[in-house]
Amino acid sequence: MTPLAARSITSIMSWRPQAAFVLAAGLGTRMRPLTDRVPKPLVPLAGRPLLDHVLDRIGAAGIPRVVVNVHYMAAMIETHLRARVQPAVAISDERRELLDTGGGAVRALPLLGEGAFMIHNCDTVWIEDDVRNLESLCNAFDAGSMDGLLLMADRGSSLGYDGRGDFNLAPDGRLQRRPAEAAAPWAFAGVSIASPRLFRGAPAGPFSLNLLWDRAIAEGRLFGLPLRGLWMHVGDPEALRLAEQRIASHGGP
Repeated sequence: MTPLAARSITSIMSWRPQAAFVLAAGLGTRMRPLTDRVPKPLVPLAGRPLLDHVLDRIGAAGIPRVVVNVHYMAAMIETHLRARVQPAVAISDERRELLDTGGGAVRALPLLGEGAFMIHNCDTVWIEDDVRNLESLCNAFDAGSMDGLLLMADRGSSLGYDGRGDFNLAPDGRLQRRPAEAAAPWAFAGVSIASPRLFRGAPAGPFSLNLLWDRAIAEGRLFGLPLRGLWMHVGDPEALRLAEQRIASHGGP
């Protein structure tokens, strides 16, 4: 039986990470001119900042604490977050140096506790109906066999994504990189669960999580879980416009 299949049978909404790391420190250059005035996490989508969409969904999944990293227009994000009650929010300050996804996670580790935790981008949203994707991701995670579990979107049916895909997904849920000159059916949907084991020997300073993911792939310990619903990558003003249209037609995310 595959690790994901075994986990789906034995898990009944039981395990939840005690913390999530939300990536909110980026410069948001592709979202200009909107990000000339506000940081990307505070750009409104359907009347609410992108960051609030993310935090509300994390809270609804039963994750009690969130660490948010800040760099660009950091004070605006900090001021906005003071009004949050649930989940509880702590700040990982990257004002002096933007650390990229991997370096940012390493900086935040002391605030995230000892167990596995969720990592969530600020520009990823989706429309779901009967399936709660964050709950499914938590239920499928198995620290014994996984260093990371990534939420994967079908690139052909996604909105705001024009890439060639990121990964191939094996029948047992293990991930393999897309070959350089080929396309792949699955795009990383911007959410993952990371084991502390993923960060062993991680370098200092700025680096991408891709560095650690590649090592986990080589060890057979990086897995993917398909997202159920419509994934929307809100990376630029046009993608924002399309996402608002789709959310309005659906009646909400």
